[in-house]
Amino acid sequence: MAAYHAARTLVDAGRDAQVTVLEKMPRPARKVMITGKGRCNFTNVKDWNAFSGHVRSKPNFVKSAFYNLPPQALVDWFEGFGMPTVVERGDRAFPASHHASDVVDTLVAACHSLGVKIETDAEVASITQMAGSSSPLKTSGCAGPLPSDDGPLPLTEPRVARFSGATATGQEFCVTLLDGREWKCSRLIVATGGLSYPTTGSTGDGLRWAEALGHKVVPTFPSLTALVPKGYKLQEDKDLHIDRSTPLSELGEKLCGISLKNIQLALQVEGTDVETEFGDIDFTDGGLEGPVGFQLSRKAVKALVNGSRVRLVLDLKPGVDLTELTIRVKELWAEIDKDPRSRRVREKERCRILLGKLMPWDLIPAFTAMHPEIMTLERRSRTETKVWVNLVSIAKALKYWPFDIAGYVGYERAVVTAGGVSTDEFVAKTMESRLVPGLHLCGEVLDIDADTGGYNLELAFATGALAGISAAKSLL
Repeated sequence: MAAYHAARTLVDAGRDAQVTVLEKMPRPARKVMITGKGRCNFTNVKDWNAFSGHVRSKPNFVKSAFYNLPPQALVDWFEGFGMPTVVERGDRAFPASHHASDVVDTLVAACHSLGVKIETDAEVASITQMAGSSSPLKTSGCAGPLPSDDGPLPLTEPRVARFSGATATGQEFCVTLLDGREWKCSRLIVATGGLSYPTTGSTGDGLRWAEALGHKVVPTFPSLTALVPKGYKLQEDKDLHIDRSTPLSELGEKLCGISLKNIQLALQVEGTDVETEFGDIDFTDGGLEGPVGFQLSRKAVKALVNGSRVRLVLDLKPGVDLTELTIRVKELWAEIDKDPRSRRVREKERCRILLGKLMPWDLIPAFTAMHPEIMTLERRSRTETKVWVNLVSIAKALKYWPFDIAGYVGYERAVVTAGGVSTDEFVAKTMESRLVPGLHLCGEVLDIDADTGGYNLELAFATGALAGISAAKSLL
């Protein structure tokens, strides 16, 4: 998006300049291909007032970028390049095909339509500043290594962007690839993302480059990731980062694969409620995920990293209070007791029938395992025992099911990276560095992140577009 808008700005101004993307991976936009479970929820069409409430760090910093390319304009942009879109529940926009590849193909085609060159397998090893020349930079259409006073301006993914065809500013960058090739430029855009899903190429390159150029990096941690309840995994150490491949425990096996809708989940830190969300959750091979789980994961992970005790409390029946629910449980139990089919059924089985009326059947084994208090065993003699079903305890457990959190799944499967290069050192209206003129950063490499639901990609596209426009305009 940065490359397209840089090229668009230069073409509209009649400048014969080349925009080049240096792409680390064999194919561009690898991470986009896996977003939204391969469906790519590429934006959220809420207005700023509603949207900004989902931005988790300094929303005012991205306000200018948002208004420069608001969600509906982004939808129109994709449709203008021939990609039909649909807006679904929660104002989430998708390609109508629900194939993330359509988003990637559209981005690539849009860039190619303006002559943008995309160099793949072009991994950047380092970025250094050089003394700039006061003479005009010559334009060039090639996308390979060039002399220091001649060449296009690349973007990398390590998408670094570099333009040419304007007077130098006294600052110049040398971008060195792993294979030894060098690119020289007076404008540089870094859009490398954070540390999430490193197999797609996001290994923190941009964070290292920015730090080497004098920028402060706010400590990073995984966000929108699975939280792992105690006893969910066969964990052998006390490391907070619990790899997704760690085998499930017996409890984990009971819960894994269960999805719950319209529940309430509260996050407690050191015993104090700090956030409550309503919606859906999923128990997976990683831990507790789904929209609501992800929503709470940012604060949960940050609290864990800071050494605090973290607990999630599940309310399976948020629509009724405890008194109403207790009455309902007793009514259901009376109905079961009166049913002729229950006369020869033992109390344990009756309890299971009751629970089946209150929750999904596949949740019952885990619920009973974690709430032994719902049944009491009374020994009447050496040979006779009686099982009592505690109806009030069942109601309480439905309203308050605690999961103490042992850790979290790390960057290997975290949707986004929280933290990053400090936005205090960048101009919100241009995405340009206050410390290094000519350097622009955009997207997740900066300390910006948001909730799940299309918000993060909107921020990536919007800040990328603004960085591209601003870098190009500074050359005119």
